[in-house]
Amino acid sequence: MKIRLCVRLAILFAGTIALAHGDYQHVMGTVTKISQNSITVQTTANEIVEVAISPDTKFSKADVAVADQELKVGDRVVIHAKKASDGKLVAHTVQIGVAKPAAPSH
Repeated sequence: MKIRLCVRLAILFAGTIALAHGDYQHVMGTVTKISQNSITVQTTANEIVEVAISPDTKFSKADVAVADQELKVGDRVVIHAKKASDGKLVAHTVQIGVAKPAAPSH
C-alpha cells in the first residue's frame, strides 16, 4: 500500500500534460481555478490547461470516491481526460492528491 501511495505521489509531482494513455490524456498539476463546468490546472511545465467536467466525471482521493466539492484550489490532481469533437478536454476521472502528514516537531 505504501508503494502504491509513493508511486501516485511521484506521478502527481513529476508529471505534465504531455502524457497520453489510449484515447485519454493525463493532465497533472495544481488546481488554479474551479468553476461549475471546468477545472483549470497549472502543470509542472507552467502550462495552464482548462478541462471541462461533466455529470459523469468521477472524483477520487486516496482511491476512495469523493464528491466534486472535495476539490479545492491548490490541490494537486491527475485528470484523465478525452478530447471532445470540439477539441476541448473533458474529464473522465479526477484524482485528488493526498497531502503528506506534517513532520512531528521536536
